[in-house]
Amino acid sequence: MTCRGSWSLIVLTHGGFANSASKLLLGFLPANRSEWPAVLAKQRSLYEQFVDDMIVSNQEGGTSPTEPDDHPLSVNPSSRWQAYFRDNEVLLQIDKDVRRLCPDMCFFQRPTEHPCVRIAANPRVQGLRERVQRSMLRAANVTRSRQGITNISACVRSRPAHEPLEQLGEGQEAHWEVVERILFLYAKLNPGLGYVQGMNEIIGPIYYTLVSDPNPEWRKYAEADCFFCFTSLMSEIRDFFIKTLDESSSGIGAMMERLMQLLRRRDDRLYGHLKQLQVEPQYYSFRWIMLLLSQDFPLPDVLRIWDSLFADPQRFTFLIYICYAMLSKLRDKLMMGDFPSNIKLLQNFPDVDVSELISQALSAQQEDLTLSFS
Repeated sequence: MTCRGSWSLIVLTHGGFANSASKLLLGFLPANRSEWPAVLAKQRSLYEQFVDDMIVSNQEGGTSPTEPDDHPLSVNPSSRWQAYFRDNEVLLQIDKDVRRLCPDMCFFQRPTEHPCVRIAANPRVQGLRERVQRSMLRAANVTRSRQGITNISACVRSRPAHEPLEQLGEGQEAHWEVVERILFLYAKLNPGLGYVQGMNEIIGPIYYTLVSDPNPEWRKYAEADCFFCFTSLMSEIRDFFIKTLDESSSGIGAMMERLMQLLRRRDDRLYGHLKQLQVEPQYYSFRWIMLLLSQDFPLPDVLRIWDSLFADPQRFTFLIYICYAMLSKLRDKLMMGDFPSNIKLLQNFPDVDVSELISQALSAQQEDLTLSFS
């Protein structure tokens, strides 16, 4: 399976770039191409510093905090041990999620071409995988109120258990470990939001695309570049992950309402039928919107949708139109279905021609734009 060259957001070709406008929209690269080398060098150096400061430097003299006036039983909120334990709770949730990334493909279980040398080749530093294995904490029920984490398993399609991990040699790291490190650093650097389940599904396609680039120089720095691409995208959709903002104009609730209003305007009969059956949008479109459809299509199709999504100046308006096109595609079955059959259908979207969905979404969006100016 290959998606190389399909995502204009960050896919860079042998010639240098593809559809750079999409990359610029997320702030991955500046408009002036002559500035790229300096910007990339700065970003990559900064990421290396994050790894050093938050993972490596705290361990080179040992694997845990060792201040003489601090100890594991300290109740001081500023205790380094307390911070260490809090980080472990977050890390345990991240570890659980990234291990099951894209279980229908073995890519994330395979060793990366470019492990983090500062960690993998340093016997004094344990990787996050080893830290999880050695941790005695049990954080099976982590809630948003404690660490900015929420369990949205009811909203995310259940996945089969992943295959046994591929045996890694000394100094090797699996791709999922790289993703784990990126998400852990993101959570550390964004304590107001932290890590929320579902972020792993957002970062997966970004990382896969970058690390599959045909240019070996870009692959070498895929981890750092992925961190900044993910951070940039999260700056636009972070409100989707904050429960207290669900009903705000930028929250997930408002996005679902926009979808329902669009459906009502364009197909009042289908809208009325779903309403009559009490098939509420949160039963299916919560996941569609929050995870940018990353769990509802095979990865190549996700990349094709994202290609159109990020190329659109009103990208999240276009996301609503894609969701409308999905409902429209299932119209006949939905009109004949009852509550349980429709819920099952919408939560397990069937294989379709994604090109047709994108075309229908673009057509509907253009029609509405034309009407608004007429």
